[in-house]
Amino acid sequence: MAGAMGCYMTAMLVTRPEPDAQSSVLKLSALGIEAVAAPVMVRQTLDSSVPPPEGFAAMVLTSANGVRSLADRGLVEQYRHLPVFAVGDRTAFEAREHGFAEVTSAEGAFADLVNLIARARLSGPVFYPAGKHQSGDLGKALAPFGVMVATARLYEMVALDSLPEEALTGLVDGSIGAVLVYSRRTAEIFARLAGRLDRGRRSAIAMLAMSEAVAEPLLENHFNRISLADRPDEDGMMTLALAFAREQTGP
Repeated sequence: MAGAMGCYMTAMLVTRPEPDAQSSVLKLSALGIEAVAAPVMVRQTLDSSVPPPEGFAAMVLTSANGVRSLADRGLVEQYRHLPVFAVGDRTAFEAREHGFAEVTSAEGAFADLVNLIARARLSGPVFYPAGKHQSGDLGKALAPFGVMVATARLYEMVALDSLPEEALTGLVDGSIGAVLVYSRRTAEIFARLAGRLDRGRRSAIAMLAMSEAVAEPLLENHFNRISLADRPDEDGMMTLALAFAREQTGP
């Protein structure tokens, strides 16, 4: 297989959902790293109720899937006047792509987003289009700062039943040498779907994780070769992947 710097001879597996998986694969390819997309979850838009847009001081996004799900249901227009606080640059970009003009990125993780909103001293509640499964409770986190959160669970990330056979084969035979993991739930699902791998293979595969919280389920399932991104976003993951690929090429 082709590889980074012309020498990295195994591919990397990208486990995040589409369309982000293909975006990451293209970025890795631009770095000279062969990558395979194997999402372990798929987004399903829910038919849940949403609050009227009047009275909100802002909208909060912890994932690009929040605004995508609003778009799926044709609801973007009615909330487009609201300023947006986004957890990271990729989510902020998605909000701008859907026509939101005033978008601020926390450039980090959930805690950074909470701090950003707290510092903004908003004059009213915030609208939060969220997923069914959330690793953090935004309402509870913002309550000490006097910020009320109206949460609408607009999508569910549904776990898939299996990895693609090509991906599983590559993990078993070593032609896939590293796996990029972006969320704790993704890590939990991947560990379950990779059940065919014995401890030897699990120890050999490099797991490139976005944070310590993401790495925990991997360690619990005997994936011991783990590297963490310096920052919890896509740029951090790409930097980690490139550094790992370069290490494999030797001096």
